Amino acid sequence: MTKLQDRYWPARGLGGTLRSERHYNGREMRCYSDRPETIGAMFDSLVARYPDRPAIVEGESISYRELADRVARLAAGLSGAGVTAGDRVVLFLGNRWQFLATLLACCRLGALTVPIGTRQQAAELEFLINDCAATLLIFEAELATSLPDRSAVPTVIGLYATGGMVEGALSFDDLMNGNTAPAPAQLGEEDIAVILYTSGTTGQPKGATLTHLGIIHSSITFARCFGLSETDRALVAVPLSHVTGLVGVALTTMAAGGCVVLMRAAYKTPAFLALMSQERISYTIVVPTIYTLCAMNPEIDRYDLSAWRIGCFGGAPMPVATIEALIRKLPHLELTNAYGATETTSPTTIMPIETWRDHRDSVGQVVPCGNVKVMDENNREVSPGTAGELWIAGPMVVPGYWRRPDANNREFVDGYWRSGDIGSIDAQGFVRVYDRRKDMINRGGFKIFSAEVENVLNGLDGVVECAIIGRPDPVLGERVHAVVVITDQSTLTVANIQRYCAEQLADYKQPESVTITREALPKNANGKIQKALLRAALTT
Repeated sequence: MTKLQDRYWPARGLGGTLRSERHYNGREMRCYSDRPETIGAMFDSLVARYPDRPAIVEGESISYRELADRVARLAAGLSGAGVTAGDRVVLFLGNRWQFLATLLACCRLGALTVPIGTRQQAAELEFLINDCAATLLIFEAELATSLPDRSAVPTVIGLYATGGMVEGALSFDDLMNGNTAPAPAQLGEEDIAVILYTSGTTGQPKGATLTHLGIIHSSITFARCFGLSETDRALVAVPLSHVTGLVGVALTTMAAGGCVVLMRAAYKTPAFLALMSQERISYTIVVPTIYTLCAMNPEIDRYDLSAWRIGCFGGAPMPVATIEALIRKLPHLELTNAYGATETTSPTTIMPIETWRDHRDSVGQVVPCGNVKVMDENNREVSPGTAGELWIAGPMVVPGYWRRPDANNREFVDGYWRSGDIGSIDAQGFVRVYDRRKDMINRGGFKIFSAEVENVLNGLDGVVECAIIGRPDPVLGERVHAVVVITDQSTLTVANIQRYCAEQLADYKQPESVTITREALPKNANGKIQKALLRAALTT
């Protein structure tokens, strides 16, 4: 069946042609006809085709052949430590080669990898470990003080530290001393490979179950839509513990046979630009704030960024001033938006490279294998251009949450995942995302999409980033409040900001109060602004 997005995406390429299949107890979906069945099969194929090409750069360059040797030894070590098919292995690690090697070794054993962000604290880690009933915990030595008490996580039979020695834990190097790797587990593509926990902004975190089918399709999609090949080099500057870093950058680049460069240190603009230049990076995905900081850096011209071909972003709109500055300074760079979630194994939409300059308010077209429909509050599909909740389907959508039948029944309907995002699809198939349903402001019955106001504010010179939230009001319910981060050099005032908005927005959409700051807004691991924290700050 032909879909609107087909006019923008190649009919053939990595993954072959598209065909209709059924998975996950009868969900109908479009799938790539030429694909590996599992992540392990994909990796074995890459080792056979590109044995001496670089696979990972992180302090050292590791070829695909060398990585395969480490994965085999690690699989033997994990097996010797008691890990078997179906077990969960928690990775409390930063961006280092051990992360990806362990993931590949777990895939070989049929074990499930559970990445956890390194900013989590002991109580949060305790909940996640117990929720997935983890067998093994591999962690950064410097994060040992964030670990829960051993007695609080009774399913864990072994702790392994990397980057130093920790009392009560063995060294990761001990896992690398395995001798004979077991035969690869017999896996199907619907088997779970990774459990990634959602942010839990409306309750306890839920573990999204990422399957081999979903990860393979998402990796192929990014590589296919961006035309990646074995010559591309990608920088992972966001955490590997997040779906963007793991699937959107790392496994996507590997799917094409390219090289994954890992940035371990905390983000600093000079270090980021230096690494981009030094490693001749051609592809990455980062949040708009990082692009803004790069564009504002007075020394950007010192760095050779001529290899940087694809600059993908998501999580927030890109300020117009940032786009224009990057067009001037990096005319060869294609800036392209993408939209997705943990539950969609990253991509739901991608902006076609040839169209991004003319559709800056859009998150692009639905990916080749995806399907999105816009539904009203009565679960009826709306007409093109009308706003409603985005329902998403396709092989990249997870089958459900780990041991959460209540959430599965509530959030997955007829093969679609209910995203909770309010958006629209126009007659040409371009998707726009306006707001999270819970972030939409209701001012005396007028519904206000925060993204619309934020897009206006982002066009104001001197604005680094901003957030629009509802300020509780006893009469109207909510009033519009803006939190605006400005540059160190900016002299913007509340009056300037309100005057600018008055020229471009209806009166009920204009911020009635403004907080100006030079401190970055709070964000989760995906780089999305945590508006719940901003709302809480308003009431304290």
